[in-house]
Amino acid sequence: MSDRAKLQPKPLPHVAAMAPFVLAERSVAGHLKPIQLAQNENAAEPGAAALEALRAAASGLNRYPEADAATLRHAIAAAEGLAAERIICGAGSMELLSLLAHAYLGPEDEAVISRTGYIFFRTVAEQVGARFVLAPERGFQTDIDAILSKIGPRTRMVLLANPNNPTGTLLAQKEIARLRAGLRSDILLVLDAAYAEYVTDADYDPGAALVEAAQNTVMIRTFSKIHGLAGLRVGWGYFPEPIAAVVNRLRHPNNVGAPAIAAASAAIADRAHIAAVRSSNASLRAKLIAALHGFGLAPCESHANFVLVPFASVAEAESARDFLKQRGILVRPMHPYGLDQCLRITIGADAEMTLVIDALGAWRNA
Repeated sequence: MSDRAKLQPKPLPHVAAMAPFVLAERSVAGHLKPIQLAQNENAAEPGAAALEALRAAASGLNRYPEADAATLRHAIAAAEGLAAERIICGAGSMELLSLLAHAYLGPEDEAVISRTGYIFFRTVAEQVGARFVLAPERGFQTDIDAILSKIGPRTRMVLLANPNNPTGTLLAQKEIARLRAGLRSDILLVLDAAYAEYVTDADYDPGAALVEAAQNTVMIRTFSKIHGLAGLRVGWGYFPEPIAAVVNRLRHPNNVGAPAIAAASAAIADRAHIAAVRSSNASLRAKLIAALHGFGLAPCESHANFVLVPFASVAEAESARDFLKQRGILVRPMHPYGLDQCLRITIGADAEMTLVIDALGAWRNA
């Protein structure tokens, strides 16, 4: 074989060095239908309006969807009181995060992330060859001063989830505003509010007010959580107009399918369904947290649809996870975050949470 025949296409070095993004386990040997509490999915089905819209959209599958998801953008604008021209929809919020990285980060740049900030933030920086810098935290709480201390001459982006995944913790609005005020005007602040609809604090703002007050702040949202449309892969973001124009240059036209546009448009308008899911989640979350305290554990205070549970040791966390898995219950280990002594438990249906609590009680008494 000639030397020329041996040559192969080579990926960019930073892409070749990336580790694949790892998703949660989906199956358990011996269990046809495991209790899936590892992916922060909504245990409830989408609302009736969203399901009806989805069924109706099936008749037009031979046609391409709207290039800019205008129907969905205007539905979001009407429901949230926002400007439709500043909304961009994507194939899940992950696509929008990646588009922002491709537009505003490069190999010489840095993105600052809280140490237990959403793990995909690290991935989007790596996708474009940028460096991510982790800011230390206070316990399991994001530390604004620590983030500001990590800002350097190469910092071009700060990515922050509020509520945070995987901790479920919430930063007060004044803290987010203090972060924004402490950043240079050329640094893009990306606020990921995937779990915004689960928050019950009256003074919480997911980020829209800051977007409207500055030219370098973006808010990212999703339909995968409280709306129960994870399988359709649809998210949205609210942008300053100049940033929206840049992202739209990179965004693939027709990136959101017609069924997703139809179902999400109905879902965002169904405020009664959103309120019912929020209320149910809060009740079941409180039930789980109370039980965990009863077992001598100290779960983090959560404002989302999951609870982070620290254990006394890595061995104890692995023991609890294995015990649950043997009963067909899947929860999420936190190794990628360096939280080897923790498990994250998604809030499932009422019956599922009872089974989890009973299983943890049996594990504790074993």
